[in-house]
Amino acid sequence: MADFALNKAVPYSIDVDDELLEITKQKLAIARYPEELGDVGDDDWDQGAKVKEVQRLADYWRNGFDWKAHERAINEEFNSFKVRVDVPNDGSIVLHYAHHASSRPNAIPLIIVHGWPGSFLESRKLLVPLTEPSDPSIQAFHVVVPSIPGYGPGDAPTTSGFGPAHTARAFTHLMVDALGYKQFGTSGGDWGSLITRSMAKQYPQHVRASHHNGMFCGSPPLYKVPLVLARLALSSFLYSEMEREALKKMWNYFQEEGGYMKIQSTRPQSLGFGLGDSPVGLLGWLVEKYHNWVDVEHYNMPDDEFLTFVMMHWMRGPTPGLRYYKAAWQEIGDPGLNKAFTTYINTPVGVSIFPKEVINPPRDWMSYVANIQYWKEHTSGGHFPNVECPANVVDDLRHFFSLEIVKLALKD
Repeated sequence: MADFALNKAVPYSIDVDDELLEITKQKLAIARYPEELGDVGDDDWDQGAKVKEVQRLADYWRNGFDWKAHERAINEEFNSFKVRVDVPNDGSIVLHYAHHASSRPNAIPLIIVHGWPGSFLESRKLLVPLTEPSDPSIQAFHVVVPSIPGYGPGDAPTTSGFGPAHTARAFTHLMVDALGYKQFGTSGGDWGSLITRSMAKQYPQHVRASHHNGMFCGSPPLYKVPLVLARLALSSFLYSEMEREALKKMWNYFQEEGGYMKIQSTRPQSLGFGLGDSPVGLLGWLVEKYHNWVDVEHYNMPDDEFLTFVMMHWMRGPTPGLRYYKAAWQEIGDPGLNKAFTTYINTPVGVSIFPKEVINPPRDWMSYVANIQYWKEHTSGGHFPNVECPANVVDDLRHFFSLEIVKLALKD
């Protein structure tokens, strides 16, 4: 950290050590795989990741995947930096981020924050259309894409409890102190949504508009909004088809798919021994999430793209990203995670709904915690819309930030 002057950005390039790449191939070659149950079909993922799929990906990772070619492409496409910022109550922290400034004089500063099991690479397809739209009449953005500390090239926290509220403070000081953006917009999904909501809650004078790819929240208290709960009770009649499907998917997530969250939020380090030492273990842990959370009917993720995302967790080791879940639950009090689901955000909010996202609460639930000014329901897309359907995300961002109420907020 001593190598970084306060608020002075240093250009950064990813450079994964050749020794790690060779060791990875050796580990892939000697991996031991579980056996499938005889009564489980080839397309049945209820037991978890399919053995044949993990074996196929491991073989390609070992014999065909050219990480160094992807590394060069990433370094060419992203203007990456590292910088040290001072964060109140947290001290100094070194952040990784990409900064793509538009040539347009009226461009809006926009920070886009990823989630798990993603990385800053999720925003790769958004950079050019957001910063330099082909039509001069379309709103442009100065795009900032940070890595959550401990994800990919982001330096990992060295003490416990650095979760979304702490990250929100760090990212706000990145925007304001290091980059000089006194007022800006945000966009995020998964952890990125919680982080940017916390930014808006803690720093409303800086965060002037906030876009979300879905928004996690619980059902409002019955005594405050009885009509919302009455509507839920009569959801078979009063909910739209998309709302009914989203509710069904959400209940299924908590019953069948949420186990990863429990272990990552309680004993992440124990899990880290296996996933951090075995590339096949990490493949199995992540491929199931991508299979279940991507809208596979509309987007077939190429193996190279998926393995590039996996490398963001493998290059450092996935434990810091796993620990982020425990850190989130360690944050106590407003604006900690236990308040993030229920604290109202006055900042103008835009929400994009994608049908294969794992948690899509109804709009009236979200309206209890956010000043929703823009709402768009899409017919395709899942947990990674910036990757799966970037044109839809770009279009939503342009429309939301073109609203008069948002323009006024950014001028205040």
